Amino acid sequence: MTPDPTTTTDAPAESTDGDERERGDGDDHKRAVVLLSGGMDSATAAFEARDRGYDIHALHTSYGQRTEDRELECARRLAADLDAAEFRRVETGHLAAIGDSSLTDDGMTVVDADTESDEIPTSYVPFRNANLLSMAVSYAEANDCEAVFVGAHSEDFSGYPDCRPEFFEAFERVVDVGTKPETEISIEAPFVEWSKTDIAERGTALEVPFDHTWSCYRANEPACGTCDSCAFRLEAFQTIGVRDPIEYARRPRYAD
Repeated sequence: MTPDPTTTTDAPAESTDGDERERGDGDDHKRAVVLLSGGMDSATAAFEARDRGYDIHALHTSYGQRTEDRELECARRLAADLDAAEFRRVETGHLAAIGDSSLTDDGMTVVDADTESDEIPTSYVPFRNANLLSMAVSYAEANDCEAVFVGAHSEDFSGYPDCRPEFFEAFERVVDVGTKPETEISIEAPFVEWSKTDIAERGTALEVPFDHTWSCYRANEPACGTCDSCAFRLEAFQTIGVRDPIEYARRPRYAD
């Protein structure tokens, strides 16, 4: 469905298929599309892109994940925090219809964290990043953006095959072949060799409002504290000596 954005001058506006906000900047600014899920990794990637001098075009995708309402709320708040040039939401149901992920299939259980496991977790959404990056590249090419930022990191690719450095390198080659000859769009995964702790530390330095982010796989509020995503997040904050500002139903003793 083609987005029909509503424009406003103060905050991202509600629209059925998309929303945008104009800044009035000239065409000499660098532009980047950021896949802004509402989580701490994508938030830090967005602030990293801004720190590198890009105007932010935020793209949020709702694909049937359990916590999509809270993630959308957080993504909107982050776009406002970033003074994003545009915030666009794309809603697609095909990943949920395909299934085989505990994030989108109510018949599957979101299991408790096992941070030592090398197995691909049930939360893996088959080939999700290829789907999301394809939409982001379309958006970037249509809006003359030079880069697409994604917040994938090393602890993701230990379990998710579409978070590996080789995947992003290969996808960038696909972009080169599949876009107009004059189009140049880089795929930027600035944290792909970093740990979650590194991201928490960098985000703290960039003053990312982590209270406006959400990582839990299970619940919109409060965060469960025991799924993989909560566990990695809590451990990261504990390691850098900062209390995670969001609310948890169960906060491990070490994270208090």
